[in-house]
Amino acid sequence: MEQKPKTDYRKKLFIAMMIMLSLPLLQTVTHLFKEKSLRGVITVPENTNFSINNWLSASYQTKKEKYYHDSFGFRSLFVRINNQIKLSLFREVHAFGVVFGKKNYLFAEKYIKAWYGVDYIGIDSIAHRVARLKYIQDELSARYHKNLIIAITAGKGSYYPEFFPASPTYPKGPTNYETYVRLAKDSALQIIDFNSWFVENKNKSPYPLYPKYGMHWSVYGATLVADSLISCMESLRSIDMPSISYDRVKIKKAFQDDYDLGDGLNLLFKLPREKMAYPVIKFEPEEGKIKPSVLVIADSFYWNLFKLGITKAFSNSDFWYYNQEIFHGLGEPPGSTKQVDLWEQIQKHDVIILMATESNLPEFGWGFIESTYQLLKSKN
Repeated sequence: MEQKPKTDYRKKLFIAMMIMLSLPLLQTVTHLFKEKSLRGVITVPENTNFSINNWLSASYQTKKEKYYHDSFGFRSLFVRINNQIKLSLFREVHAFGVVFGKKNYLFAEKYIKAWYGVDYIGIDSIAHRVARLKYIQDELSARYHKNLIIAITAGKGSYYPEFFPASPTYPKGPTNYETYVRLAKDSALQIIDFNSWFVENKNKSPYPLYPKYGMHWSVYGATLVADSLISCMESLRSIDMPSISYDRVKIKKAFQDDYDLGDGLNLLFKLPREKMAYPVIKFEPEEGKIKPSVLVIADSFYWNLFKLGITKAFSNSDFWYYNQEIFHGLGEPPGSTKQVDLWEQIQKHDVIILMATESNLPEFGWGFIESTYQLLKSKN
């Protein structure tokens, strides 16, 4: 029987390879296929336009090369394939500041360092900030009938220290969290320590309060926090607000906020996910209720409460994300704290909430405490 020449197979292989190599270019030009975007902090460089000056200074070539390097067709797919291979074969994680702990628990490394006290800023610095918070709290209450609430959110380092990776380890020293809580209580500062409450109820809660592959408290845990914050405001202001409640809980595999660190790994396949609780939330009718205006200065932990709809219990709500971006509870477009007058914003709100997790306590307030302290001093 006559055999086909080997060159036929070589031609077919060559054609197949050329088609595969051409696909990214085709996708770059046509965007024919919908790509799944990468998760996490991803910055795509802007494209640049040709000009004689840009060409002669070589900035056009540099920017164009950077643009095509980070935005060519199927790049997100190739990144996921690369990350999956490195994780499956070599247990390498390609996500900034994220590490695997024991039993495959994922941690943001900064939470581990905060638990050990690596980021400790010292008792003098914390005492100075607590004294200013106390002044702000007393001035707002006595002169303007407004309330300041300090909320320390749960930290994954405090919640799961038994699952820390074997290395690196750090010497255990004083922590910002422990010092803040102790000094705040000594000075009669209004503080809610959610971190200790989560740890105390770790083995008592009917559902997980912290996810295995998440950075923040679970959706179920955030629901309990929202209820506590509303109760605290009711007590401080002697009012009855629309309460948050749920009558049933859906049990599903962890997703979205309960799997945010897992999503940030940008893998082809999801990690084996645990079952998590997702309450079906409802609020009391507003009739006969009082809804205060609330200003929240917080880190990303408030996003869980924001998404749950806690702003339904407020008449007006502004969320100052790291004291930089402003997100409104009424669906208005985001803004910047640089574009608003601080005194006007304080006057229009009844309650101010400062919220941060243990790893963000070194920068607690992100400038809001110092600015408000100076402002109230000048008004006085």
